[in-house]
Amino acid sequence: MDQRVTSELLLVGSLPAASTGEALRAAAELFGAMVFALPDGETGPRTGWVGYERETLMRPNPGIVVVAETDSPTGIPRHAYEVPVFTIRRGVTELRFDAWPRIDDAIASYQEFRALREEGIIPAGLRFQVGLPFPPSALNGLRADFARDYPLAERGFEDLVARELARLCREIPPQELAIQWDCAYETQDIEGVLAWTPEGAWERFAGPVTRLTRLIPAEVLVGYHLCYGTFPEWPMYEARDYGVLVRMANFAVANSGRTVDWLHLAGPRYLRSEDRSFFRPLVDLEPESARVFLGIVLPIDGIPGLRRRHATASRYLHDFGVAMYCGFGRQPGRDGMETMREHRSVVRALRDSA
Repeated sequence: MDQRVTSELLLVGSLPAASTGEALRAAAELFGAMVFALPDGETGPRTGWVGYERETLMRPNPGIVVVAETDSPTGIPRHAYEVPVFTIRRGVTELRFDAWPRIDDAIASYQEFRALREEGIIPAGLRFQVGLPFPPSALNGLRADFARDYPLAERGFEDLVARELARLCREIPPQELAIQWDCAYETQDIEGVLAWTPEGAWERFAGPVTRLTRLIPAEVLVGYHLCYGTFPEWPMYEARDYGVLVRMANFAVANSGRTVDWLHLAGPRYLRSEDRSFFRPLVDLEPESARVFLGIVLPIDGIPGLRRRHATASRYLHDFGVAMYCGFGRQPGRDGMETMREHRSVVRALRDSA
């Protein structure tokens, strides 16, 4: 199958902007000629990523109870161990979520996207990109009794995803849509570094791959964002090498039940920019027609750092685009627009030196 994504840059999702309109305008101006799709920046309450699911899906659900609130003095969790802890109420045998607010947000953002495209601000041909968390990430607040609670919650969440994917594709023309599965807790679960999860990490990732992605219409572009998270710093866990992400990517491509159009694999910290052992597993990557984006643009070492990591990766993978390590809405710097301009200049410099 022909490659449907060929761009040089992926915008992972979150952007340092105050609103959807601001994010879309800035992204169109700065990156419109470099990307295949624009995200809405995941602004406002969504800046905390799956903290949004904890507050809008889990906390209001009558089948879920709060075991512990955050220890943060501001009330806003600062890291993974300050998030509220939930459990499923005793006696509950089925969990239902009526609607997914993240889908409501996506539909509303698409209306702004379409209006800006009609004004000529967003270039014709760009898709609207929606990032959705996989079940283990969305349900990571179930830490009190994860082994008991997660299977039941996963069934309810996957039922919600199936219904809401259908609604999303009714409201947004599939040929204008790009959906990215965001997986961060999944990678750490597989690495064995989450203290609250029992055995079965691979199936918690692999099962949804086989069940959920095939529900997305063929006209929609689909990708997987595989990283180790940025809550509060990047990465939350530094992997030994690309091995786990390559294994996850290969499984996703082979078992999604439809075409996978892009893969985003987060890279190392800057000190490992020339560590060949980190990048070597890329030789085993089997992307088929998926465009590979390596998350090797870091907000701390600019053009020289990107060139070093790009040169090391190129020893093992010959054709790939680049992206920020993760979304960068939570790392805005002193000025969000300047942060985005710097991102563009760094990527352009790499392209121009090729």
